[in-house]
Amino acid sequence: MLFEVASGVAYLTVNRPEQRNAMTWAMYERLVEVCEEVDRDDRIKVLVVSGSGDRAFISGTDISQFPAFRGNPQAGVEYEERIDRVIGRLEGVRKPTVAAIRGFAIGGGMTIAIACDLRLAAEGATFGVPVIRLGNCLSMKNYARLVALIGPARAKEMIYTARHVSAREALAWGLVNEVVPAAELAERVRELAEGIASAPPLTLRVSKEAIRRVVHRLLPDDPGRDLVSTCYNSADFQEGVAAFLDKRPPRWTGR
Repeated sequence: MLFEVASGVAYLTVNRPEQRNAMTWAMYERLVEVCEEVDRDDRIKVLVVSGSGDRAFISGTDISQFPAFRGNPQAGVEYEERIDRVIGRLEGVRKPTVAAIRGFAIGGGMTIAIACDLRLAAEGATFGVPVIRLGNCLSMKNYARLVALIGPARAKEMIYTARHVSAREALAWGLVNEVVPAAELAERVRELAEGIASAPPLTLRVSKEAIRRVVHRLLPDDPGRDLVSTCYNSADFQEGVAAFLDKRPPRWTGR
């Protein structure tokens, strides 16, 4: 996780390109630490999140960590609540956040992107929620964030099909704010971030928090632990993980 500050803008780069920038537990915790640092440092006006290389923004959580869930009926709930804490901390950063997206923004990577305030994508970027390939699910909060951005019909389409949505389609859906040629992404992100950094900080902070509160009205009172447990404690989830790691088609049983 690379971190630097220039001209009032903090740049966090997920630097694991050989694994398509898949996130480990330690990397998620580092993301929380960066959010804390951004809020503490008055010199920082905007946070930009990106992935190293051209293949991926962030391809989600490292699947090799999932077999450890076997035999622990609380593991799935604990995992989604842990992810909620991390994503919620990113969403709650008091300063504007921008996701600069190249390549794959998949699963947990897409939830990081949608927790940012703005999303700029390079042509060729793709987005997906591949939970049907593993047999797991999202948390209630991440379902709510997705629905708030693209509506229930599009959210269901992404989940039911697990297909990769192109950058141009994502723009039409409202999933991203802007699509630019890949060679121009870094410069366009810098230009946007530095422009926002020159705006009045209190107006930005209040506006961001006001919109966050509106979006959170979509959340039900029930955190949905029963729904998360249904997927993560299933034989299908164990089969989905095993099939992914073995590079074979899964055999679903509905149990």
